[in-house]
Amino acid sequence: MVQIHSTGVRHVSHDIFARLKEDHESHRAILDKLAETHGESNERKELLEQFTKEVKSHAAAEEQALYSTMLRKPPTTDMTRHSVAEHHELNELLNDLAAQDMSTSAWMAAFKKLDHDYRHHINEEEEDHFPEFEPYLTDEDREHMRSVFDRRKAEEKDEAEVTPEKMEDAKE
Repeated sequence: MVQIHSTGVRHVSHDIFARLKEDHESHRAILDKLAETHGESNERKELLEQFTKEVKSHAAAEEQALYSTMLRKPPTTDMTRHSVAEHHELNELLNDLAAQDMSTSAWMAAFKKLDHDYRHHINEEEEDHFPEFEPYLTDEDREHMRSVFDRRKAEEKDEAEVTPEKMEDAKE
């Protein structure tokens, strides 16, 4: 993550867990802004598109960098599978939200579920999974994850789509 501080200095975190947490903070901020939007506004559309592309690319890169590594470490397999399963559930919630009419209370209900479930997921990663994973990582693992994460996130973000589907298709 590139951050520009008030001094104008750019900072990129090299620790994989700090890097993932930086993304999570950005996602929380977008969710906060989305919660303040109303109706079918351009702001709501733009924030939803931004959030969807950010989260889908983050999740795909996280799976390819962190979770593919952790699956090879038996003590972390269950936690890893749990997080990957949640990624798929969150992807379905994003698709369902995109299928809703933004001007309805159903959209806000779907957004609140997504918001709740996503915050639960990232809090669980940060508070439980990342600290549990830490002791199992070698320096080689860390270097591999750092290089894979940012490269894959950029590639995935270029491919990520907001997929407004018809309601009857969204649950499939």
